[in-house]
Amino acid sequence: MSKPSALPEILPIFPLPGVLLLPRGRLPLNIFEPRYLAMTSDALGGARLIGMIQPSDPNDREREPAVYPTGCAGRITSFAETPDGRFLVTLIGVSRFRIREELTLLRGYRRVVPEWGGFAGDVQVGPAPEFDRQRLLEALKGYFAQQQLKADWEAVGATPGEELVTSLAMMCPFEPREKQALLEAVDFAARAELLIAMVEMAALKSTQPGSSARN
Repeated sequence: MSKPSALPEILPIFPLPGVLLLPRGRLPLNIFEPRYLAMTSDALGGARLIGMIQPSDPNDREREPAVYPTGCAGRITSFAETPDGRFLVTLIGVSRFRIREELTLLRGYRRVVPEWGGFAGDVQVGPAPEFDRQRLLEALKGYFAQQQLKADWEAVGATPGEELVTSLAMMCPFEPREKQALLEAVDFAARAELLIAMVEMAALKSTQPGSSARN
């Protein structure tokens, strides 16, 4: 899907708090709820796209919680069914979208009319803009040290810029609202700058009295 015009007019959505998908990011999912099993089956028979989106209140326990207006569609690139009936899928982020309208439920899952306009850059692959890679790596080392996490820094240093920023944004345990801010960043350069600031702030907080590192 290299053009916005190839994107569908109706998109199933999968609301999950704290789960971030970005364009060209890779997201594994373990699907077990009947409504989302139905959603995945229907997606496999259609455009193979699922819209990942966060509830606007991560503490909302309603069956159909209010969601943020912006999410990211991912294409199912791998699929397996387990003996107990679960689906193991991998999504690759394609494009962000805004919700224009929410439709009635289909087989228990939610669907929206997405607005793809304004995100043309998500589906156009090209060289990523430059960013302060050294600052990010220094901040990341401090953050990992404070969190008592280990990393293969040689591999991290060799990771292409966009892949590095995207993977870190998706994997780091930021708050849901912080992850939403990363999703809604105007472009890659803005997302990289925001990620660096968030990692620096997280590392700083963990050095303050009264803070504790995660195991």
